[in-house]
This record gives sequence, structure tokens and C-alpha cells, in this order.
Amino acid sequence: MEFIERFLRRKKNIQTLQKQLLNVLGIKSNNISLYTTALSHRSVKENADENNERLEYLGDAILSAIVADYLFKKYPYKGEGFLTEMRSKMVNRQQLNDLAIKIGLKKLALYNKVDGSLKGSQIFGNTLEALIGAFYLDKGYLKTQKWVTKQMIIPHLYVDDLELIDINLKNKLIGWASKNGKILGFETVAEKLENNRRVFTIAAVLDGEQLAIGKAYNKKDASQIAAQLAIEKLGL
Repeated sequence: MEFIERFLRRKKNIQTLQKQLLNVLGIKSNNISLYTTALSHRSVKENADENNERLEYLGDAILSAIVADYLFKKYPYKGEGFLTEMRSKMVNRQQLNDLAIKIGLKKLALYNKVDGSLKGSQIFGNTLEALIGAFYLDKGYLKTQKWVTKQMIIPHLYVDDLELIDINLKNKLIGWASKNGKILGFETVAEKLENNRRVFTIAAVLDGEQLAIGKAYNKKDASQIAAQLAIEKLGL
């Protein structure tokens, strides 16, 4: 009797997740365990084969390729520098985290909700990358490319608007500080391994006070994110 009850509960949980994936993200899953892993943060699943860190690594590479292909075709006469900058705008850590929350992924993510530090982190963007990795393993590259383009790039990543944004926000902030007699610096706050990749946390420091921080897999992107947040905070 207990075995039957467990079986029925598990079946109900699977059906619920399948329904949520379809309604929220437009995913009709063939392998639900892949998506369960993709949604599971290390704070609730410690084993590497149960949490989403490996899938995040895979999804990061797949997403980068999809965005690169999209931009290559959209801008046939633009050079490598422009394309690289546009891709950075579209897939930086803050952008992906905001996108994940916007499309409802926060409701599906499995993480330790008691840990207050996680609520302000970028785990939802990481979960989004893991989900892309799961989708790729489940359905292959072409369907993943179609899904990412239809569900994320076209409705949420306003490429024409991003094109108008000055990518070098750090220089913009430095110029503003110099013009207004402010002392601005960018300091490395932390450097640690996450998902077997080095993550840098950079702080924008204005007149000796920390104004904003950015996290990324390299110092340049982390500085740009910190600069972007600082500019928004200052209302520039």
C-alpha cells in the first residue's frame, strides 16, 4: 500500500512539473528527469549528477552558439568586434538572471529558500542555462535553437534596443566621475570556483563607498555589470 502511495505521489509530481514546463516555458518534455536536474540548485542537491551545475556548463556553451548564430545572420555586414559586444550584452550574467525571472523560471527553480543570500544571487540565470542544456540533450540542437529564439531572444532580448546601448559602460561611468570630481575605482571583491569555473566579483567604488557589484566568469564582464548597475543606481 505504501509503495503504491509513493508511486502515485511521484507520478503526480512528474505530471505537475510537465504541466508547469509546458505552461511557463513552452516545453513538452520527453525526459522529465533531465529537467528536474536542471531546476535543482546545489543548495538542495549536493551530488554532481543531481544538481544543475553540469547542465549549466553545457547550456552556457549552447546559448552562446545560438546567440552568435542569430547575430551573425541578423548583421551580415557588421564586424567581429560589434558581434562580440552584442553577444556580451545579450548573455551577461545580470541579463540572463533578469530574463529567467521574467519568463517565470523563479517559480520552478528548486533551491534553499531559507538561505537569504541565494535570493539576491544570479542562480536563476544559471538555472536558465541549465535548462537550455537539458533541452539540448532532450531534443537536439536545432529544436533548442528554435526554442531559445522563439521563447527568449525575440520576445525578451530586444536586440535593436541593445544595439543602441553603449557596451563600454565602465568608460561611461569613469567619464562621469571625472567630470564631476568623483573618485571611482573597480575592485576585485571575490574570486572563487563555481561549477569548476572561476567567477569574479567586481565592485564599483565611488568616493570610497561600494556602489554596485557585478559577477561574471571574467573581470571585464564583471566590471561591465557593476558599471551598468551603478549607472542605473545613479540614474545616469
